[in-house]
Amino acid sequence: MSFTSDVVIVGGCGHVGLPLGIACAEAGLSVVLFDTNEAVVEQVGSGKMPFLEAGAAELLERQVGAGRLSASADADVVSDAEHVVVVVGTPVDDHLNPDPRAVSSAVASLMPQLRDGQLLVLRSTVYPGVTATVEQIITTSGLDIDVSFCPERIAEGRALVELRELPQIVSGRTDRAVRRAQDLFLHLTDTTIVLQIEEAELAKLFTNTWRYIKFAAANQLYMIANDYGLDFERIRSAMGEEYPRAADLPGPGFAAGPCLLKDTMQLAAFNNNNFLLGHSAMLINEGLPLYVVARLEQRFDLASMTIGILGMAFKGESDDIRSSLSYKLKRLLRFKAGRVLCTDPYVQHDDDLAPLSQVLEEADLLLIGAPHRAYADLGPEHGLDPDTPIVDIWNLLGNGVRV
Repeated sequence: MSFTSDVVIVGGCGHVGLPLGIACAEAGLSVVLFDTNEAVVEQVGSGKMPFLEAGAAELLERQVGAGRLSASADADVVSDAEHVVVVVGTPVDDHLNPDPRAVSSAVASLMPQLRDGQLLVLRSTVYPGVTATVEQIITTSGLDIDVSFCPERIAEGRALVELRELPQIVSGRTDRAVRRAQDLFLHLTDTTIVLQIEEAELAKLFTNTWRYIKFAAANQLYMIANDYGLDFERIRSAMGEEYPRAADLPGPGFAAGPCLLKDTMQLAAFNNNNFLLGHSAMLINEGLPLYVVARLEQRFDLASMTIGILGMAFKGESDDIRSSLSYKLKRLLRFKAGRVLCTDPYVQHDDDLAPLSQVLEEADLLLIGAPHRAYADLGPEHGLDPDTPIVDIWNLLGNGVRV
């Protein structure tokens, strides 16, 4: 078969697809990013990043300039690539029920563009069994296309490093599909791990669920210590000092973002909602903003105060606000406090943000919502009154985490 490009990434201008496309282009492959968001396609096609990702801006500009990377909103580009990588989102609804049709519907919509001889790689986190559904769609079509499920494993902000350093899980129903998937990802990493398709689907869900449960354990322990007037960070540091069995206990914080809660709920749904540990983790992590506000009510007359939230992204050094618990904190405080001001140095598309200088000047109480490093060095030279209390459950300032 003759193809004019090596890789096309469906959903390629998002947080998963774009770093993958850049990494593939850096490895010498010709890459096309297919995305239905025409504004973002135009931005990426001009060599400009639509979101923050460490090291990506310079590489994107370089690869677009070299002609190895392009972006398009025309689905016909799918026909031109040997490898079709699908990274569309897998949403849950307002009741946290997963939509297992998202990926299979996306593939079905591309059937007019798919061709014999292609390798179709599903990289989205999927509800178990979705890959089998996609395989059935391909089989029914009569096309000779290999299908592989190869879950993404990156963390936002470290994508370009981890795409090279982490082993890649690959799976397929046939030896040929597995071999082709290995050949593709060996352009990026030295190691691949072969699983059965259903094993690989669960491996991805288990990974995110395990992280979510670990954060919930830390947050629960934090609340217990805090209720007794003790600093959890001092306890945690002592537990892990030269004692490796406790060294992996994370600190407290808002466990949020587009993946962890969603994938925990996908796993629960897959297991007929028989997942008490996952549901408990959700209650703890989603309840942390309520806990913080309740503690503040015990200490302060919130109704008479202006509260400032520093950082609205879901984690530090990010501009991604998807599922950010800073916004839940904001909603709760707007009900309890006299006034709430929010700021973030990275978030661009929120008209309700105020300049940092205004927040520091007008707030009677500050809360660190996202632990951006810029907040660690705030002082009087930035307009911060040294008498303004700062609530820092992340221990960004190094003063402990008691509230």
